[in-house]
Amino acid sequence: MKIICIGRNYSEHAKELGNEIPEKPVIFIKPDTAVLKGNDFYLPEFSKDVHYELEVVLKISKGGKYIQKESANKHYDEISLGIDFTARDLQSELKSKGLPWELAKGFDGSAVVGNFFKKENYDLENLQFSLLQNKAKVQDGNTKDMIFTFDDIIAFASQYFTLRVGDLIFTGTPKGVGKVEENDIMEAFLEEEKILDIRIL
Repeated sequence: MKIICIGRNYSEHAKELGNEIPEKPVIFIKPDTAVLKGNDFYLPEFSKDVHYELEVVLKISKGGKYIQKESANKHYDEISLGIDFTARDLQSELKSKGLPWELAKGFDGSAVVGNFFKKENYDLENLQFSLLQNKAKVQDGNTKDMIFTFDDIIAFASQYFTLRVGDLIFTGTPKGVGKVEENDIMEAFLEEEKILDIRIL
């Protein structure tokens, strides 16, 4: 199982980090060891500036290579929410040197994934999701604001990576990313349903 992540897929988020709006999906990979086990996220010792990034997550149900956009929706049946924890200080250091981001994005526990739900229960083109930090809403996103749709992402990624059953795709985060602190409680909602409840330690 691999975790494919899409960066800068909401224009306002790209702007808040000072990045250009991409013409093609920006992709990075997390290893399967990045998936958080349980509900406790331990701040890594190598970073003083870990940020949350809430995202809609797709689970691949049908593998494929060179998938066409018109048939991309046949390759996933379920969706969830996830948090892409990012060591922002380490990422900034690596980017300044022209180096890959994996150390800042793929460390153990950096991919939080909630329970999955059948996609037919939702309007995927107008899907509301939000993140609360200690009961205060910090991110409020809607898939209608994505630069690249779910089908765009699957079609593009499959040109480079063979998709396999069980692979996860993090589809990008809206604006509002920020730092987590010890003892924070992070709660994520898909529409009105709580999907994630994470404690920062």
